[in-house]
Amino acid sequence: MKPPKIQYIKVLEHYRLLIIFENDEVRLFSVLPKLNQAPYNQLKDNNLFQNIRLDSGGYGISWNDDIDLSENELWQNSALLTTVNEIAEKATQ
Repeated sequence: MKPPKIQYIKVLEHYRLLIIFENDEVRLFSVLPKLNQAPYNQLKDNNLFQNIRLDSGGYGISWNDDIDLSENELWQNSALLTTVNEIAEKATQ
């Protein structure tokens, strides 16, 4: 199955991303496991981490020309949030 495009991205604490996909799924993705790999280790700089951009067409996200993630990776490696309470709880942790 082809992953849906990204509609919205929000940076959360603890190197997490709240993502809304075009199929209305709300998912939580942790960047933490990638922080020991180049070039993602640059994201330990909170100013850079906060400077996230949604790529044109919703096909991924990027922080700069060297650091990006595709919609496929984000969708495949994220946790589906199923209720409003779960979304609110995860967003404030």
